[in-house]
Amino acid sequence: MLQDSSIKIGKRTFISAVIILGCLMIIAGVLTHLVPAGRFEREFVDGREIVVPGTFKQVAGGGYPVWRWFTAPFEVLWGPDRVMVISVILFILIIGGSFSVLEQSGVLAAAITRIVSAVGHRKYLLLSLITLFFMLFGSLLGILEEIVPLVPLAVALAWSLGWDSLTGLGMSLLATGFGFSAALTNPFTIGVAQRLAELPAFSGIGFRAIVFVLIYIILVVFLVRHAKKVEKNPEASLVLNVDSAKRGSLGWFTFCLLGVIAVIVAAPLIPELSDYTMPLVALLFFVGAIGAGLLSGKGVLRAFGKGVLGILPGMFLIMMAMSVKFIISQGGVMDTLLFYAAGAISRTSPAGAAILTYIVVLVLEFYIGSATAKAFLVMPILAPLADLVGITRQVSVLAFAFGDGFTNVLYPTNPMLLIALGLTVVSYPKWLRWTIGLQLVVTVLSVLLLLAAVAINLGPF
Repeated sequence: MLQDSSIKIGKRTFISAVIILGCLMIIAGVLTHLVPAGRFEREFVDGREIVVPGTFKQVAGGGYPVWRWFTAPFEVLWGPDRVMVISVILFILIIGGSFSVLEQSGVLAAAITRIVSAVGHRKYLLLSLITLFFMLFGSLLGILEEIVPLVPLAVALAWSLGWDSLTGLGMSLLATGFGFSAALTNPFTIGVAQRLAELPAFSGIGFRAIVFVLIYIILVVFLVRHAKKVEKNPEASLVLNVDSAKRGSLGWFTFCLLGVIAVIVAAPLIPELSDYTMPLVALLFFVGAIGAGLLSGKGVLRAFGKGVLGILPGMFLIMMAMSVKFIISQGGVMDTLLFYAAGAISRTSPAGAAILTYIVVLVLEFYIGSATAKAFLVMPILAPLADLVGITRQVSVLAFAFGDGFTNVLYPTNPMLLIALGLTVVSYPKWLRWTIGLQLVVTVLSVLLLLAAVAINLGPF
């Protein structure tokens, strides 16, 4: 008899996420009635649509109809982001079904056991290395969504080492998100933003290397302290009750892991492959899981179906998360907010301009998760403003990178975060409670680093 899949979104997790996202949808809708609609003109450069500075004008409309606030989650399926939304939904359904098959096949526990026995007393070194591994994925390659299938594996390893789900999420999800923002050569933040600011590609890497090291140290200290606390007193874990029922249910699927890593590493280096990363990752897990299930003689189809049903509520959460941006965009408010923000930045001091730029990107990140899309929206406006207020364009790029990345693992409007949490036992409120202190520390550090960059006139210009 097949057991229920542990890859599923719990009732409490689902309800709490729906309530949070529902409130955000209403706030977005109200905002369209309070802020006048406006629009910048746009032009295509190298096949990308970018904003034309100085072309903002108010337009008729605004006040998005109330009834459409609640149909927005379904409208995103045929809206401008429909391809991305549908791709992400299919991705999580395949991953959910595949992990369910891997659970039932029973071929995964041996690999975890070997890793744990090999580590011995050096498990904190392993934690530090895994954290560095995932941070470098985000920092060097701009990988984020693609690491989602690796999250349950990191969680399984954390369980086997005597820790909890939060430790596993910290080593993988949190590390990737922080690395994405503490970027060395992230092509989707630093690469695109510097190109739009007309800076040399990946210039200023020396300063960003210091940023990366500081963020890495803070994150490792945070994770080690938490892991030791859980070891000393398991009841200190925020997810004790749900974890105890799940231990041993997941393991390391070596073939899939190596294949996924190969695809993830190759995608940023091979432009033709980058658009197919998520489908290829899903396919590797699907083929590997089905093969393992067939070899073990388990009911593959039933196990896959249980996994799909378990993760199916995540589809609606993704649609709700994407609808927040949809409402703001359709209500014509996004460009108006950017116009007001640019005006505030132009009237302040160099230090104030750097911090305001950071805040503007933090706010926009709530509605636009894509780093590339955000860069094409804001950098054509923020880069010339930097010249006017006396900060270098390199500082404005740094502020953009700080504002874009860290909150990828904080804001509930980011579908990647909801997917990753849905593959574990951690609800969003528990995740927020666990990470909010760390996020505040990183926010303060980001401001101090921006002020330092302004003080040294970080360049080349």
